[in-house]
Amino acid sequence: MKNNLKVERAIKSITQQELAKIIGVTRQAINSIELNKFVPSTILALKLSEFFNKPVNEIFFLEETD
Repeated sequence: MKNNLKVERAIKSITQQELAKIIGVTRQAINSIELNKFVPSTILALKLSEFFNKPVNEIFFLEETD
């Protein structure tokens, strides 16, 4: 699964640390998601979706191999 979390963060001009604090996770978790090293839980994906005011599938999307 890929994501455009870094792009969405840039649009809002917030750091990984700021987003992590708002969502309730560590900065390392946000970094791992952005680097596609970690697939977020459904709850975390929904929190991010709500924060960015976008549907989950506009932030996270499947690759052909998924």
